[in-house]
Amino acid sequence: MFRRLQASLRTKILSLILILIIAIIVILSGVFAYWELEQTKENTGQLAKQVATTVSLIPSVREAFETEEPSIVIQPIALGVQEQVGAEFVVVGNEDGVRYAHPDHWKIGNKMVGGDNDRALVDGEYYISESVGTLGPSLRGKAPIFNEENEVIGIVSVGFLIEDINNTFFKKLEDIAGISALVLLIGGLGGLLLTRSIRKDTMGLEPYQIATLYRDREAVLSSIKEGIIAIDRQTRVTMINQSARNILQIEGDVSQKLINDVFPNTEMPRVLHSGKAENDQEILLNDRMVIINRTPIVEKDEVVGVVTIFRDKTEVREMVNSLSEVKRYSEDLRSQTHEYANKMYVLLGLLQLGNYSEAIDLIEAEFQSNQSQTQLLNQVNDDTVKAILLGKLSRASELKIDFSIDEGTSLESVPSHIDRSKLVTILGNMIDNAFEAVQDQEAKQVVFSATDVGREIVFEVTDNGPGISEEVMPYVFVKGFSTKEGKHRGYGLANISEIVSELGGTLEIGGQQDHGTSFSIFLSK
Repeated sequence: MFRRLQASLRTKILSLILILIIAIIVILSGVFAYWELEQTKENTGQLAKQVATTVSLIPSVREAFETEEPSIVIQPIALGVQEQVGAEFVVVGNEDGVRYAHPDHWKIGNKMVGGDNDRALVDGEYYISESVGTLGPSLRGKAPIFNEENEVIGIVSVGFLIEDINNTFFKKLEDIAGISALVLLIGGLGGLLLTRSIRKDTMGLEPYQIATLYRDREAVLSSIKEGIIAIDRQTRVTMINQSARNILQIEGDVSQKLINDVFPNTEMPRVLHSGKAENDQEILLNDRMVIINRTPIVEKDEVVGVVTIFRDKTEVREMVNSLSEVKRYSEDLRSQTHEYANKMYVLLGLLQLGNYSEAIDLIEAEFQSNQSQTQLLNQVNDDTVKAILLGKLSRASELKIDFSIDEGTSLESVPSHIDRSKLVTILGNMIDNAFEAVQDQEAKQVVFSATDVGREIVFEVTDNGPGISEEVMPYVFVKGFSTKEGKHRGYGLANISEIVSELGGTLEIGGQQDHGTSFSIFLSK
């Protein structure tokens, strides 16, 4: 509920931009307005002083002071200057401050007001003052009038009302306000375009939604066993998960690095240019085979990147082998059920026919066979190995193969560092290969033995098949090589060899052509 009440990212950015623009406009406008007001007063004051000085230096104005009626000469001059410069008043007075000229004719002859004439009449200064006169508060320029003996005989006061100065300032302020409004409008439009662009870049998601997606993505990536790497159009790494780091043996930050510097043989740039996905390809990586899928990232019908998912083939192989062994166990159980069902039918038939002695002989033979197998299996104390042997005994019975367990077999529990699925793959493939090897023999014999004396566990499977020729021997562990016809062959011994190598063990092949074969595996405890 709280998130729903939160403002969107677009609103926040636009509000921030407008607030900043308004704050800047207010501050700059205030500073500029202050400077403009001071400058307007300064310019007006200087104008008033210059006009007053000019009037004070007019010869006819000086000469008028020597006449009986100075205002007759001075008043027209003052009014003319006043009109010409746009002043509120041009007042001329004598040394006692009595007016000889004033915009209001009836005020002529009265004393000047304001109390700011002493500096001109007493000290003979030219200056600017601000005071309240008969026309109201005004900014005045004062200038003394000198006679030929350089004596002060009068004063000229030129004034501009403060109200008029303020009106002039406010007119300029209106221009400033107009410009400020234009800047605010442009800034608002720019902010709107910016927020739209940001919203487009974030695909319309709010920050908390992006944060949630990021956390979820990191959680998903960290939980996936497959290595994942993504690149952008410039083939720079934009994302890599921990599994990829582990498989590639990468340490440190590789973001924004070129993919060829991080993963040289990935071939991701090829998919970036072709735009076609590449699936289930095998490549050699750090001396290990991995299965790799490359998929282009398409946005608006344009390839903007590539994501690669890869997994150690060892894990895939183990999973496939485990599934294969489960299937084999299922077949073995089916064979065992089928075999015992047949024996039960025979036994039932003998009993129905009254051949009790033959029925007893059949039961005793089956009991002796099972008793012998049970005694030998009791020498194997590892449940996984025992389960494998039970399944293979049933399979051998169905295939009419004499599969026996060597009397010298003795095996305790297999150490935990030997993975059970790998053990199933090793023993299952060894025994199945032996079964296939004796299929064409008249007497089909396969012997299994296991010992754990000393520092190693030894598994051995011996058959009386045709054996392996010296020419074929170098290729028996090559993947896909097989002396038998048919598809999908040549993988059993190759898988055994790879797993034994991973476990740090050794594999030996014995026997001669036409004299059977023995496979021995040595695994360290």
